[in-house]
Amino acid sequence: MHKGEPVYSGKAKSLYATDDPRLMVMEFRDDTSAFDGQKVARLARKGMVNNYLNAFLMERLAAAGIPTHFVRRLSATRSLVKRLAMVPLECVVRNRAAGSLCRRLGVEEGRVLSPPTFELFLKNDALHDPLVNEYHAVTFGWADRPTLARMVEQSFRVNELLSPLFADAGLVLVDFKLEFGWADGELVLGDELSPDGCRIWDAASGEKLDKDRFRKDLGRVVESYEEIAARLGVPLPASP
Repeated sequence: MHKGEPVYSGKAKSLYATDDPRLMVMEFRDDTSAFDGQKVARLARKGMVNNYLNAFLMERLAAAGIPTHFVRRLSATRSLVKRLAMVPLECVVRNRAAGSLCRRLGVEEGRVLSPPTFELFLKNDALHDPLVNEYHAVTFGWADRPTLARMVEQSFRVNELLSPLFADAGLVLVDFKLEFGWADGELVLGDELSPDGCRIWDAASGEKLDKDRFRKDLGRVVESYEEIAARLGVPLPASP
């Protein structure tokens, strides 16, 4: 598949047009950022590891009936995806308390959330992706109620599928972010599933194996991502 003109470049991924207007090439870069771009770095192999992990997880979800934009992996750092009209909302499912939930509500990190919680955030870098609710979404036209209901349903279904997959690998899926968009009249899962957008802890020790290692200067960021891949049985190439 020919990679054409750039369409969009985010903090860690770029999208390119193809000769098919319904498809795009998604390239995972080694760029890493945190705190709304205040902390940035390039971490060798990160783009490749995330591309492989995303492909593995998206294929698992598709096999279980979750519609996604993922078509196939093209190379070490590139995948073919459907072109989506994105819903400007992030869906976050939380199985344990961490991150902004602890700061906002004063709960201790690691607290098991039963049942898991769901939150909506507006995708807006200038406003630092604020927490919003379904009334905001409907009032401001970001999504209608049927779309919101479908996003919530699919988000919890993803959690039901991925949590045991990670548990079987000795990992805890603490929380994760999903984005959705429209392709040919169907709402499908977009963006990516990787340690950049998930919190993943070692089940025995509680060690953080996700992007928090970068946020908190814990070191061994890519090595931790590679450990997740190894535990899930995702083979990685020796070099990008």
